[in-house]
Order: sequence, then C-alpha cells, then structure tokens
Amino acid sequence: MSKVLIIEDDEILNAGLCFHLQRKNIEAEPAYTLAEADSYLKSQEPDLILLDVNLPDGSGFDFARKVLAKQSAAFVFLTAHNLDDDVIQGLQLGADDYITKPFSIRVVVEKIQTILRRCARSEETSGVYVCRELEVDFVRRTASKNGQILTLTPTEFNLLELFCRNPNRILSKEILLEKVWDDRGNYVNDHALTLNISRLRGKLEDGENTYIKTVYGMGYEWMGGSR
Repeated sequence: MSKVLIIEDDEILNAGLCFHLQRKNIEAEPAYTLAEADSYLKSQEPDLILLDVNLPDGSGFDFARKVLAKQSAAFVFLTAHNLDDDVIQGLQLGADDYITKPFSIRVVVEKIQTILRRCARSEETSGVYVCRELEVDFVRRTASKNGQILTLTPTEFNLLELFCRNPNRILSKEILLEKVWDDRGNYVNDHALTLNISRLRGKLEDGENTYIKTVYGMGYEWMGGSR
C-alpha cells in the first residue's frame, strides 16, 4: 500500500484529504506542523509528501530541501499563492506538482494517484544499466556515479530511466512529457521539463562527460557518456 504524508495545518482540509485517499486504498498520515512531520519521517518513508508552503513553524520549501537531502520522496506543494516565483521555486526543488487553493479534493487525489503510479512504474522492470562511471538500478531506483549515490527526486529518476532505455534516440518534449508526467492526459507545462532536465544534468555531468544533449528544435538525446 502506498503511503502519503499530508502536512497541512487546516485540520478540516487535512482530514478530508486523508479520508479520500484512504478510500482509494492509500495510507494517509496527517501532520499539522513541520515538527510533527519531522518526527514521523524519523521512522517512516512515505512515497509522497503533500505539504502546505506556509506552515505555523516554518517554510514548506525549506522542509522539502531538508527531506530530499536524506531520502527520495515525491512532493506536491499546496499554497494559497499563485505567484510565478513560488511555482518556479517549488518546481526547482523537484516538486511533482504545485496546487493552488482553493482546489477540488477529488482532483488532488487523482493527481496523487497519477504520481504514485508513475513512481512505481519502474518496480516492474529489472536490470542495472552501466555507462562509464554511471550505474543505474531500475529495481531499487537508485543511481550512482563513481560509487557515490546520487540524490535524485522521483521525477529526475523517471527521466533518467527513460533516457537510459532509449540511448542515441532523440526524445521530443512531447514524448518526455507524455511518458514522465502526462500518462493520464493531464496538461503539464513544459517549463517543468526544462527545469528537471537542467537539475538532472547538474547531478550527472562533469567537465569530461556529457550525457544529455539538447537537439535544438527537436528534443533531447542520451549520449551514453560520450565527451
């Protein structure tokens, strides 16, 4: 059963989200402060964290940075602000979605189910992909470079797996959005794609190896570690 941690100080909203997720056979744990969430995460590793940006004891953005430094979990931010800077900051942190209040709980639950399905997709596959100093384990959903584990968000790993399984093939933005984000027909802005590929490059590449090549006007190509 998938586990979701909901960090939201509005008790009624939190209870409603938990109730509807549990009806979909998803284990939902409520937390009303970052301190409660931090305590929960010391013994649990949820598949997804749904959290408000503004909480009584701190910033959801700062909390996400701290969590992602220790474990891999999908993130969805909730906020009362529909400001471009906030949306971009959330996406740059690796958020899988950014939802502005007020919202439909049914829509949020559907988005969460879609993200959980996407994160679990690779568990049905097997094998380890090795390319020069890079090693990707599709079952454990881990990647390492020169023996050092890379800290990747679920979205970044999904992108990496798609590239690894399609070497020397140009993948258009449309294909990437469809395969990595939009498997339920939901509209996704390609700005999120650009941000995630930029972050993935920063974690994979160095002065000697280029893995992801931009093919202008067409998309991206996995270069297999060529210089």
